[in-house]
Amino acid sequence: GEPGPSFDPFDPPADPGADPAAELDDALSRSARAWAAVDRDAAEVATPVPPNRMSPWAGSTACALDAAVHAWDIAVATGQPSPLTPELAGPLLEVAKQIVDPLRPWGAYAEALRDDASGDEADALLRYLGRDPHWTA
Repeated sequence: GEPGPSFDPFDPPADPGADPAAELDDALSRSARAWAAVDRDAAEVATPVPPNRMSPWAGSTACALDAAVHAWDIAVATGQPSPLTPELAGPLLEVAKQIVDPLRPWGAYAEALRDDASGDEADALLRYLGRDPHWTA
């Protein structure tokens, strides 16, 4: 594999660097190359988040969860429409229910908001991750 980030991803530096878009492109490219090298038929692969071993599908979907929810954060904070669709959110919620609770005590995720059964799977995902689906900047 390739080297990971030079900082703690759960405590990133306040300064995003000279070119945040280039940093993002580099991180996404490294992630894509790493997952492309994984045997999709393997029963389990090592992952950096609890439970630390999961199917290749679940591991790669956990990466997508992180990217998708932060895309929502950025979009909503900047007045753009949500990039989360029910079709995208369904598999993300399935994986979130496997990995999020062990990470909550470390501050990686807020406590889940009450699920009022309104909205779609995107709303359910956001509430599970402690985000208000109706929040605006």
